[in-house]
Order: sequence, then C-alpha cells, then structure tokens
Amino acid sequence: MTETHTFPEALPDWNNLKVIHRNTLAPRASFFLYDTPKDALTRNPSRSKTHSLSGKWKFSPASSPFDAPEEFHTAGYDTSKWGDIEVPGMWQLQGYGKGPHYTNVVYPFPVDPPNVPYDDNETGSYIRSFTVPSSFKDHQLRLRFEGVDSAFHIWVNGHEVGYSQGARNPSEFDITSFVDVNGNNSLAVRVYQFSDGSYIEDQDQWWLSGIFRDVNLLAFPKVHFQDYHVQTLLDAEYKDATLSVEVALNSSSDVNLQLLDADGKTIATRTQKADAKTKFEILVENPNKWTAETPYLYQLVLSTDSCAVEQRVGFRSSELKNGAFTVNGKPVIFRGANRHEHHPEFGRTIPYEFMRQDLLLMKTHNINAVRTSHQINDIRLYDLCDELGLWVMNECDLECHGFEEVDAAALPTEQRTLPFEEKKKIIYGNAARWTSDNPDWEEAYVDRARQAVLRDRNHPSVIMWSLGNEAFFGRNHKAMYKLIKEYDPTRLIHYEGDFEAETADMYSKMYPSIDLIIDFAKEKSWTKPLVLCEFIHAMGNGPGNIKEYIDAFYTYPRLMGGFVWEWANHGLKTKTQDGETFYGYGGDFGDIPNDSNFVMDGVVFSDHTPNPGLLEYKKAIEPVQVLGGDNRAVKIINRYDHITLDHLKCEWKLVGDKLSNIGKEVNIPKGIQPGETTELKIEGLDQIPDKESYLQLIFSLREATNWAKSGHEIASGQIRLREPTTLQILKSLFKPAAPTYKKISSQVLEITGPEDTTWQFNTIHGRLTSWQKGSQELIHTPPVLDFYRPLTDNDRPHDGANWLYTHLHQTKPHVRSVTYTSGAENLTITVQARIAPPVLEWSIDTSITYTFTSQHLSIKVKGKPQGVNAPKTLARIGLTMHLNSISSATWFGRGPGESYIDKKLSQYIGTYTASVDKLYTRYEYPQETGNRTDVRWVEFQGEGAGLKASFGELEGASFSALRYTTKDIDESTHPFELEKRRRGETVVRLDWAHHGLGTGSCGPKTLKEYELRNEAFEYEVLLE
Repeated sequence: MTETHTFPEALPDWNNLKVIHRNTLAPRASFFLYDTPKDALTRNPSRSKTHSLSGKWKFSPASSPFDAPEEFHTAGYDTSKWGDIEVPGMWQLQGYGKGPHYTNVVYPFPVDPPNVPYDDNETGSYIRSFTVPSSFKDHQLRLRFEGVDSAFHIWVNGHEVGYSQGARNPSEFDITSFVDVNGNNSLAVRVYQFSDGSYIEDQDQWWLSGIFRDVNLLAFPKVHFQDYHVQTLLDAEYKDATLSVEVALNSSSDVNLQLLDADGKTIATRTQKADAKTKFEILVENPNKWTAETPYLYQLVLSTDSCAVEQRVGFRSSELKNGAFTVNGKPVIFRGANRHEHHPEFGRTIPYEFMRQDLLLMKTHNINAVRTSHQINDIRLYDLCDELGLWVMNECDLECHGFEEVDAAALPTEQRTLPFEEKKKIIYGNAARWTSDNPDWEEAYVDRARQAVLRDRNHPSVIMWSLGNEAFFGRNHKAMYKLIKEYDPTRLIHYEGDFEAETADMYSKMYPSIDLIIDFAKEKSWTKPLVLCEFIHAMGNGPGNIKEYIDAFYTYPRLMGGFVWEWANHGLKTKTQDGETFYGYGGDFGDIPNDSNFVMDGVVFSDHTPNPGLLEYKKAIEPVQVLGGDNRAVKIINRYDHITLDHLKCEWKLVGDKLSNIGKEVNIPKGIQPGETTELKIEGLDQIPDKESYLQLIFSLREATNWAKSGHEIASGQIRLREPTTLQILKSLFKPAAPTYKKISSQVLEITGPEDTTWQFNTIHGRLTSWQKGSQELIHTPPVLDFYRPLTDNDRPHDGANWLYTHLHQTKPHVRSVTYTSGAENLTITVQARIAPPVLEWSIDTSITYTFTSQHLSIKVKGKPQGVNAPKTLARIGLTMHLNSISSATWFGRGPGESYIDKKLSQYIGTYTASVDKLYTRYEYPQETGNRTDVRWVEFQGEGAGLKASFGELEGASFSALRYTTKDIDESTHPFELEKRRRGETVVRLDWAHHGLGTGSCGPKTLKEYELRNEAFEYEVLLE
C-alpha cells in the first residue's frame, strides 16, 4: 500500500500569516493590580498582585524549530544537560547560537514573504518551574510577556497554552486552568528567531532573539479591572479641564475614583456603579498643566472592594492650531532624539538604571523629546518620561525596509540613473505591494497599532503616535490610522512614509537639506506642519551645521523641530582573539550580509557616555540664546515652549588670552515669555583688557530638579569685546636680527640663532629637517604642506569619495627651486614646489617662504590649484610635522573639546591645557579626530624645549596633536587596531583652513559656507 507523508504536517504558526496570536488576552493598558488604594499609591510592583518569573531559566538552542527537542514541554522532561540563560535577555549575547547579526536595510534571509526559512531559523527552548503565591489562590492567573523576539509558543504543565508574535509588543495569557496552585508548575517556552512577522520587524538594529523583557505571573481577583482609558480634556482657554476615565471590569461592581495632587492632597473623589463599563467625567478647575518643561503629575486611584490600580495623570492637550503643532495652546518645537533600545552587553534588554541614565543625559543636554525608534519601548521608559518631562513620539513596531533592496535591484537600466528622490518614489511605490499595500497583511499591521495604543495611551508624555518607519505607504497604514483614531482621537499621528501626508496629520522628512525645509515652510497656504523625524545623522565625527536647522525651526511656524539620528552607537561589547575588549559592529561576529559600522551613528558612544556630537547638539538646542551685546548690555531670547526664565540664574565671566575672571550675577527680568527677547544689564565690567577678550554668560538652574542639581549649566554664550592681535603686530613686537648660517654639505644649510637654537634646511628637498634647542632635537619629521585628513564617516559618500578619486591622499611635494637670501633682520628661504598626486595631472603650485630671525621662524605659504581633474574641495590646508618629547598642549582658542568649522559652538574661546592623549577622541570607528579650531596660538610642551605656533587674527585656524598619522587612522577599522600603531613622537597639524564635517553619512554634506574650496590661498604662521 502506498503511503504519502508531508513535511510539515501543517503550516507552522510562525510561518502562517493568518495566525498572529493564539489564545492571547485582549491588549490593555499596562498596570499592576494592588489589594488596596494605599498599596497602589506606593507604585511599588513588589506590593502588587505580581510574581516575577524573570531570572535563571534552563535553555536549549537549535538551528531550526524542527531540530529543537520535541517533547521538552512534557512533565518531568530532563533538562540536566541544558545550559542556563538569564531572562530577560538575548540568547546571542549569552553565548548561544550564531551570534549577533547587523543589517540596516536588507533581510538576513531569502525574501519570500510571508515565508521564513525552515532550516535556518534559530530556535530557543526555555524551561523553568514556579509555584503560585498563596495570596493568588481563587484568582484568575495570567502570564504576561512584555517582549519576545520574534515569536513563541508556551506550555504550562505540559499543556499548550498559546502562541504570539509581534516581537516588541506584550502578550498575555490566561493560564488559570493549567496551573496547580498548591504545587510545582512547569513553564515551557519555545522562541523562534524568525517568523512571518520578521518581514515587518526589519529595523536598523541587531537581529537578536529571546525573551528580552520581563515575564510576570499576575493575579486578578474575581472582580477586577480589565482596562481603563484616561483623557484630560482642556477647555478652549486651556485653563480648566475635564478628567475623563473610562473603566472596563470583568463584572459589575462599584468603582471608586480618587484624584490626588503631587503632594497627596485629594482633589476629587467619585463612586459609580459599573455594569462591566463605566465612565467618569470630573471637572478640575485650573489644574497644573503637564508639559515637558513642567511635568506635573497627579495620582489617580481606581478601586473596587477587591483591588486597586494607580495611574499618574498629566493634564495637557495637543492639536494642530492654524496648521502649527501646539500643546496646551502653545507651539512646541521638538529638540528630540531617536532612541533605539540598546545596551552594549544585553542588547535590547535594558536595565532600569541604564535607561534612566539615558533619559537624564537627554534632559541635561536640553533634549525635550524621544522618538521610540522603531518600536514601542520598555514600559518603564514612559513612566520616566512622565516624571522627568520628555515628549514621546511613540512608534509602532513596524518596518519592512528590506523590500527596497529587492525593488531597487529590479529597476530597469534607464531608471537607475534617475535623481535620488525620483528613484526613491518609484522604488517605494513598487515596494509597498509586498506587505504595506497587501490586504493579506492588514491584520498584522493593525495589530501592532492596537497593541501600542492600548498599552501606552494613558501616559501624558506620549504626545503622538507613529505608524512605524520605512515601510513605504499603503492601505494597511490607512487602516492603522483609522483604528488609532477610534481608540484615541486626542493625539496626532505621524508617518514619514506618507510623503504627501495623505493620511498622516503632519508631513515628515528624513535628512532633508536646510534649503528644502525652508522652502517647504515658506509655502503660503498650509494646513499641516513638517517634522524631521530623522535629521543630522550623528555617525562618527559629526554632526556638522546643526545650528542652521535649529534656527530654521524657530524662524518658521510650520516647522515642528526634529529628532537627531540617533541617540547611541549600537556597539556590542566583545573581545579580540587576544582578549582585548572592544565594541563590535556589523561583520565583527561573522555576520553576513552586514552593514558594517552603520550601526555606530549616535551622539553617545556604545557605553552611552556623551561624544562631541551630543555637546554640539546641546548647544544648538539650548533654550536660552545670547543674540549679541557688549560689556554693558546683552540681548537674549527665551526659546522654551511654555515657561519663563525665572528658574534660571545668570552669571558673567571675562575670558581671554591667559585670562579667566569670574564676574557677578546678572539679573534676569521676571516673566520673559517663550519667544520673547530681553536685555540683560551687565554690572561690574567697566575695565576691558587691551587684548582679545570675551564676555561669557552662563545660565544655570537656580534650584535642583528631579533631573539635575542646582547650578547645572543650561546654556552659555560669548560676545567678543576686543579684537585679536594681528600677525603683523605680533611680528612688530620683536626686534629681530638675522641668524647666522653656513652650508654644511652640498644639500644642507645650518642656521644658528640665539640661546643654542639651530636649524638645518635641505635645499634640494626644500625641507626643514632639524630644529635643535641645545642637544635636544625638536622635530621628528619636517613640516610639510598637507591637504588631506583621515576620512570621517560623513566624508566618505561625498567629498571624501572625490578626494580618493583624485588621489588627494597621495599628494607629495615636488621641488622646482629653492632660493635663500640673507638680510640684516632675517634669512629667507623660498621653496617653489608642485604638490601633486600620482596618476593624474592636477597639482597645487606652491611657494613656501621660511623666514628665520633671532626671535622666530615664519612660514608663509601661497598656493594655486591647476589641472582639469583637481578635487573640488580640500580636507585642510596646513602643515603636518612630527615633534619629539611632547606630552601636552596649551592653546588660546576654542576648547576644551574638539571643534571644527561647522561643529564648534559648544566649545568656548579660552586658554586651555590638555595632555596629548586627552586631545584624542576615541571614535569607535577610527577617523579624523581631535581638531581644535579658532586658535590664536598653541604651545606644545614636554621634556625640555617646546614649540609655539601663532596664527594672529586668522579666523578658523586649527591644530591637532595625536600619536597617530593620517595613514594609521585611515587603515584602522577599530580603536584597538589603531592603538597598536601608537607612536612615541607626536603628530602635529597646524591648519590655516579646514573643511566642514556635515552629515553626509546619511544626509547632506557640509554647507557651502563651511566648504574648503580648492582655490588660490595665502597664509602665514609664526613658530617660536
């Protein structure tokens, strides 16, 4: 007899688009049940009807679901040979499976929606036992998973309970009938790395798997709350409010409501009979309003005879008013950050204190908004945002960016050369067919909207919803929008992929140019505003030209602000084969395909400490700005959205060349409203030094808040009071005499100055080869004119590509002639040279004049580019040399941190000293680093003699001092590789001009005003 068998016997749930959940309870608000209102007001989960099942579980990995142990969920299954795993956690970060895998856009598996591989789909089997607390008897028992990536089945005591997917959404099951309340219980969970849901979970982050958020056993008494919905409806004057509370219970009961203020004073009480549902509507006269600047929270307690819940309430409203985004009737500008959930050791499992520190860093750096890119976050984040005061754009767990790659590859030849935006519209239009505009996927999309809204709608910090990210646009987004408006009509809805704002309540753009957003904002008639959901891509050394975006936000009412991309580098802590610790990125874990270091694009490093980009962002978005003035009066503007400057203290100090004098407190007039300017009177600054000096105003918190101590600096600004000393005046201060010289070989002149100073100059190669002070040799290699820098991430797609194409990094000087002339006051040596690369015919023809005197050495350069294939821009124009025995630098210019022409406003003019090691910014992908700009002079110090360089009045002069050459940095892809090349000497750059940074790694290159055009130049520097 012939028998036919089919594998698998049935379509697996994780590969079945028609199965999203099996036996899950309806989504609801996130809350804990307590026995009494008193317990509820503690907000302490340990006093609630909750039993944590997080902790150590037994774990068995497999390469596919069909290779996983078949009967592992049965009673008495032997797990003695299984490993241990921490829950919550990602198994790839606990030594299991193939390891982390990073892609930005592409799917890491063959594209065949809704199907994912049967044979290459890592699967984790989890087991733990638990007992039910005695107080939970006679309760409904629920099992709640806050997040499981990507899909999972569960069994209790050998009985299959259900299935769920939607990796970053909660899942809740009623397990009452499966549990032995008097004995030991077995909980088995099988987790699948990939499911059909993975097609819409293609966010720009690591592919990691497991039970990565908390697991709790919950007890619900016979009469209990199923859900509740809190709304605060302000009147037309934004003064009084109606507190609306819809309550759903599992059966009829009396429901008590109590509203308390922040001090615990009762504001209102009500009791209503609920036939499963009831609605409270309570008038509250002039409540304190919740904003990100004034996060005032009331406490709401709902109770029955058997349980109580607590919810903090913030009274606020949000809406479009005359086409502008407003909260409580006033315009709001997002000074925001995109925040992925990331921890360098635990992946998307975020410890509470680590999360809290993230938000405290945001607050102390003037950030006022978070976009939860690109999924709803750990529920505790929203509690913190409510407390600390942060607007939240809450984003559904949805992205299917990988289909772009599929349709881009399928473009016909004639469309591949179209401009980027035209090509993008074609690709995105085609790519929507896979899931976003496919009716078969509607419930998968709508489910993610439902989960987000029902879980988080009671949080005042959640100011708007987002339908996801980079998922093109189609009918399923419209269905999500419709559902959200039914559940929550009080909030706006964002979705960037809806390019024409056909459905979304606002326009949204990623990485537009400043000109584009200004042109958009200038349109004469408009009903919807524009938000930059992603801008100023913060990859590596950058971002540059932030200020220009922020200025546009405050100039044009249509602009809502934006969210920097992104908050943190996603490096994962790992080790080299030699045991050296470093932060890995795509490809460091054998993950193929990968997108390399594109995951390192945050304003904080992988350990979540600030990098220079965060300091620059803080400065650009500071809520008080100095507009101008003098030593008698200074004009400032209030750029808060809702509050005055009454909570701030202002002090002045005088800074200059080796000068820093603390001044007096400055009176800030009371009641300065948002957007208003005022004049501050400066007292006690009648005498101004007769040299370059600056008035600096520092604004700080007068009193401590829940996010910063008193005295925390909010903003600062400088005003120049005296002009810099010119180079010509500096030279005139000396009474130089000509040094003596002699020819010590056919190629070398030896020049002798006072105080045992001697130089040697090679007249054939046109180079200063020696500078000695007594027996100490100062220079390790001669100063050479240089036009290249190590490439930054932001250089590579734009100017950096042009520099490599034109061989800028390979240029060398080729001497044409050397002339030396001795006079009464100096000896001059003029070198005519052609600085050119191999392969091509372009060059920069230069004349370099070395003027030796008894007091100093002047180096004057002139250059003129020629050639049809010359680079359009230069990275820098300056001297590069290596110095011996240098350990530190002191300078007058911007500091103390690094700065560049378009990333410098956070660094203030002053006199600073730092060790050479401290002058280096340790980017997690080595690149251009450590520049200090707007420098008047710099002095390099060490054992014995040093060197001082003076630029005079030149604006934009820079220096750097590192232990690495440009080549060292360019050839290294990790800091540990670079640091193996550490040199004993110091590589010094003295730059007259430097090219901007921009945000070209994903966005516009530097602005034209910050470009270093390849044009004729003439500069000078004095060396002593």
